[in-house]
Amino acid sequence: MNSTITAALTTEEELQQLKSSLPNELWFNSYPMYFYQNCWNIILESTISCQNHFKAQDSDIFIASIPKTGTTWLKSLIFSIFNRKNYPISENPLLKHNPHELIPQLESIVYANPQNPDLKTLEKKLNYPRILGTHLPIQSLPTSIKNSNCKIIYICRNPFDTFVSSWLFYLDYDENTNVKDDMIEEYFGKFCEGKFPFGGFEDHVLGYWKESLERSGKVMFMKFEDLKDDPKSELKKLGEFVACPFSSEEEEDGVIDEIVKMCSIEKLKEVEANKSGRVYSFIENKWFFRKGEVGDWVNYLNPCMVERFEKVLSEKFAGYGLEL
Repeated sequence: MNSTITAALTTEEELQQLKSSLPNELWFNSYPMYFYQNCWNIILESTISCQNHFKAQDSDIFIASIPKTGTTWLKSLIFSIFNRKNYPISENPLLKHNPHELIPQLESIVYANPQNPDLKTLEKKLNYPRILGTHLPIQSLPTSIKNSNCKIIYICRNPFDTFVSSWLFYLDYDENTNVKDDMIEEYFGKFCEGKFPFGGFEDHVLGYWKESLERSGKVMFMKFEDLKDDPKSELKKLGEFVACPFSSEEEEDGVIDEIVKMCSIEKLKEVEANKSGRVYSFIENKWFFRKGEVGDWVNYLNPCMVERFEKVLSEKFAGYGLEL
């Protein structure tokens, strides 16, 4: 068996055989990653389970991203777009619930238990259309997602801000007792080599970018920085893409402005559910809300580190018209 196996594994014995045959690395000296389907995967069993069993619907909407690129923020915006007529702003469920509770991750929440996935969430808890998140690279998405008419919204972010946000996020993990602040260059080196949860940054981004060029009606490619710079315009584009556009009357009445304000990191930080509690057993909800700024990486990375990854990006993105 090798990393080209797609979704044929069903038994625990087969899974263990596959894992033993794959290259592996420890992320943060604690979390095993396996090189599967041409990328490093930190939740292999859950990935294979959802590849085997998840059935996408044409009406589904997926928020895809590599971790720490604005996923939580985008979830809050998409949820608000679809529910703006169901709840007044003052009663929006985001004021009482973490965004990841309202829009769960496919592979790490619904299929967190690979042998017993939380299908009740898919069948009963999610409204129509079903909105789910995923960190899987495009080549690892379940076939049903690729072949259906569902929509995918992909958000990316400056790679250096992405790394710094991820670095600080993992440092907070309860299980992290071995990795310290002064090891940042070592782990940035891993990032440059593509040894990063859910795959190398440049490959993850480029995969969805190419798909957005080839199937623009299915995949929308967004940048965190554009969302920060002009959230109102980006929100209008989102509404159009998911066939839930804002009317001129709504725009005049300030509906878009209200959503932007309510979903700002400042407002989300004030929500009690985002100050305490856990949607994931190993992640405190408050960790999802740090700064949400553009360019904070300058406080953590030196010029040599930046130059190293800029070379990786320039080589990988050459000829594709993608700039980050």
